[in-house]
Amino acid sequence: DISRKLATLDSDAARANTLAEGTEKKITDIEEELKVVGNNLQILEVGEEKTIQREEKSQENIMELVYKLKRSEYRGEQADMHVQRLNVRIDQVEEDLLTEKYKIKKISDEVNQTFDDMLNLAV
Repeated sequence: DISRKLATLDSDAARANTLAEGTEKKITDIEEELKVVGNNLQILEVGEEKTIQREEKSQENIMELVYKLKRSEYRGEQADMHVQRLNVRIDQVEEDLLTEKYKIKKISDEVNQTFDDMLNLAV
């Protein structure tokens, strides 16, 4: 009777050892998988930090470009207004030039008439 219990206990102990070895193997596998997941998580965290830095830099670039765009638009508007003022001034100068040409023509005609009158008197 004792030998049978001993045999049963030995058998139970062998099964328990086999089960324990299988469980230990599973634990080891899970620990390895956990290490891999941990490494992947670290890689992802580093990638996230780099992505955040790139995003921040991109935001800074966008803000700078928006500022440059607004400044360029303002300068363009100022240049357009300056061109309009210059065009008005050109029109005024052209008008003044035409007026002066008419004055010169009138004086030239008067001088020619005077010379003609003098020639007619001399004859």
